[in-house]
Amino acid sequence: MKGLFVTGTDTGVGKTVAAAALMHRYRGAKPLRYWKPIQTGIEIDDDTATVRRLGACSDYELFDQGVRLPKPVSPHLAAHWAGQRIDLAKLRGLAADDGATWIVEGAGGLLVPINESQTMADWIAYLALPVLVVARSGLGTINHTLLTLEALQARRLPVAGVMMIGEPNADNRTAIEQYGHAAVVAEMPFLTPLDPGLLAAWSVKHLDPQGRLLELPR
Repeated sequence: MKGLFVTGTDTGVGKTVAAAALMHRYRGAKPLRYWKPIQTGIEIDDDTATVRRLGACSDYELFDQGVRLPKPVSPHLAAHWAGQRIDLAKLRGLAADDGATWIVEGAGGLLVPINESQTMADWIAYLALPVLVVARSGLGTINHTLLTLEALQARRLPVAGVMMIGEPNADNRTAIEQYGHAAVVAEMPFLTPLDPGLLAAWSVKHLDPQGRLLELPR
C-alpha cells in the first residue's frame, strides 16, 4: 500500500476535513482512495460519508469496509462493549493493493488504544505509510503537536508534515517547525460555508503548494 496516513493531535481536530481536502488536491495527479479503517460512534458520525460529500468523491474513491462500532469512545473500548476484538492483520487484509494512492484516516490521536496491546501508532507502523499530523492552530497546539511528532519520531514513523486548522497563527507555526523538525504543509482557516466547492478551491491553491507530499517514498 502507498499513500498517506492522516492522524491528529486529538479527536475533533479536523482529520476528516483534511482527508477530503487531500482528495481534492491530488486526484488530478493520480488515482486516489480514501479509507477509514476504524470508525466508532457510527450511529453519530460517518466520516466516509463526510468525505464523500466534502471531497466530491466517486464510488471508486471510497473504500467503505472496516471496523464499524457504536458508541463514540476509544476503539478498544467500543470493541469490548460490542464483544469484539480488533485484529490489525485481518483489517489490513481488507484493502487490496490496486495501484491507487490511499488516504487512510485514523481514529482519534496517535496513542489511542485499538485492542489490549496495540495503539494507532502500531497500526500506522503495520501499514508503513508516512504520516500527516492534523493540528489545531490556536492555544495549546504547540505542546500537543510536538508530543505527537516526538512519539512518531521515537517510533521511527515517517512524518510527511503538519496541517494546521483554524485561524492562522504564524508564531505557532514557526514553533512547530522549529522544535518539531517537521514542515507545516498547510494552514487551513475555518471555511464558511464548509462545502465541496470552497474546500476544493482552497485545497488546490493552498494545500502543499510545493507538492512535498506527492514526492514521499512508500
